[in-house]
Amino acid sequence: MSDKIAALAGLLEARLGPDAEAVAIANAELTVTLPATGLMAAALMLRDDPELGFDTLIDLCGIDYLGYGGDQWKTEPATMTGFSRGVAAPEGESFRNADRPFRFAVAYHLLSVEHNHRLRLRVFCEDPDYPRLESVVDVWPAANWFEREAFDLFGILFDGHPDLRRLLTDYGFVGHPFRKDFPLSGHVEVRYDPERGRVVYEPVSIEPRTLVPRVIRDDARYADEQEG
Repeated sequence: MSDKIAALAGLLEARLGPDAEAVAIANAELTVTLPATGLMAAALMLRDDPELGFDTLIDLCGIDYLGYGGDQWKTEPATMTGFSRGVAAPEGESFRNADRPFRFAVAYHLLSVEHNHRLRLRVFCEDPDYPRLESVVDVWPAANWFEREAFDLFGILFDGHPDLRRLLTDYGFVGHPFRKDFPLSGHVEVRYDPERGRVVYEPVSIEPRTLVPRVIRDDARYADEQEG
């Protein structure tokens, strides 16, 4: 941990006080977790405080923590069973992690050009079924398209956004493809129908299947190649 990052973490703890749920440093990166109710006040402070000066929003992205921390893959025997977005939970069960009350979060990656500080701000959405946060477009205008992308792919709503509509998916698309319970094959497929003379949408014909991950075994079969 560098002295600069540690000093920035201490400064943020002093400025945010009890409003900060967590201030953590990992891999030389600083992450501050805030409740949804404190997002706007913290955003303005982070931008306007002369010792912080986070004037640039580099990126904004949604996060789906569905099943986070749960090991669903049986990698040692490399079986054909396991968890993927294309597999439904068994009847009466859920992939939701009971130890994590919030499913969706938004990560804001901030930069202070003047001080050369970088910060990841993480805010959890309180409602897992209808996730929503306040828009930060008025604080960082660059959030406009980023929030539209998070809405399109994760279904996270941003209250106060000037033009919140889909950005990457097709017109009339149903669902949010980056949610972990969205099937890998999707719900519909597209093809050109020569008889109708137009593109048509039909229910997807690919059966959902479980993918087997790459398995790393603890043996020395490739030790000689690695040493060479």
